[in-house]
Amino acid sequence: MAGELNVTIVGNLADDPELRYTQGGVAVVSVRVGSTPRTFNRQTNAWEDGETVWVRCTAWREVAENVSQSLTKGSRVLVTGRLKAPSAYQSANGEARASLELEIEEIGPSLRYATAAVTRRAREGGAGAVSESPWNEAPAAPAAKANDAWANPGTAAASDDTPF
Repeated sequence: MAGELNVTIVGNLADDPELRYTQGGVAVVSVRVGSTPRTFNRQTNAWEDGETVWVRCTAWREVAENVSQSLTKGSRVLVTGRLKAPSAYQSANGEARASLELEIEEIGPSLRYATAAVTRRAREGGAGAVSESPWNEAPAAPAAKANDAWANPGTAAASDDTPF
């Protein structure tokens, strides 16, 4: 949708992903991502942590199930999505607060300090079968007729005549 703010956040998961299902059976996962800025103080010659920013992130359907199976508390992640308008609330001790919310488009583990093994998930009820290729390449087309110059442009036709 036009006018939405797309952002990317790098941070750590505060909790294990919380997977739920709507009454219609649609999967939804909720995770909190915390990001703490660090700056180097040249006067003290030390790194200083800033205030942690917490963002509640939500994913739906297949992405939600993948997140709950793949990520755990403390995982460093990269999250891209649409930032929602902040919602205001009062904390337990009466302080006014606002929460940032992000609708996840893409999420994955950060490979800066870790490794990950990627496993392609088979589609459920999609159009057609899933190819064996992990990069979702189209399956090879059936063999074309040997003399069809349009199907085999790199091969010589039976005659030197133009095919049209």
